[in-house]
Amino acid sequence: MLRNCLVVAVEGTHASGKTTLTHALAAHFRERGVHVACVPEPARNSPFIEEIVVHGRGEFDLETEVDLFAAQLSSQLRVARQHTMIICDKTIANVLAYAWLVLPGGPEGPHAPVLRAMEAFCRAWASVYDAVFYCCDKFDQHQIGDPYRSKVLDIQPAADRVVRSICATVGQRIFDIPPNMSTSARVGWIAEQLTTLGLNPTSR
Repeated sequence: MLRNCLVVAVEGTHASGKTTLTHALAAHFRERGVHVACVPEPARNSPFIEEIVVHGRGEFDLETEVDLFAAQLSSQLRVARQHTMIICDKTIANVLAYAWLVLPGGPEGPHAPVLRAMEAFCRAWASVYDAVFYCCDKFDQHQIGDPYRSKVLDIQPAADRVVRSICATVGQRIFDIPPNMSTSARVGWIAEQLTTLGLNPTSR
């Protein structure tokens, strides 16, 4: 929880339906009178990612990953100031997991000190997320007009393993969403879990 704001996150690899679900969840709770907002994935607004993906200049580097990590954290903090509930499109642990995958040498490579510092912060920050729900499904990664997935098309299985591993390493508890559910069914299932956990925002 950030101040008095309930913090819910939707986790998973790319093309698992995270963004669609965060918006559907926000709509569900907004219709029930909750002052809620989505916290979008910052990668799509990152000048570093735009340079790499859209303009084809350079590769993923430490500066890119640190910027994404900071932007993910900052966006959550800023949106939480003005709402009673936020729904985050992934956690900062997810950013760390992808950094492990795309940076040379991963956690044992030349950027190990920074990655370990990010890991320590993720561990200290894990309790801020009141509930984290993990998308287990994998959808078609090839979307016309979306260049942002082109650089990570071949690492979805590895990303799934590493995101789960990082969450476990930093003590981030996750709840697996049952597979093969429609978006509306996913929303209903999560709403039920929040009630069971004593986190129903409609009763706060």
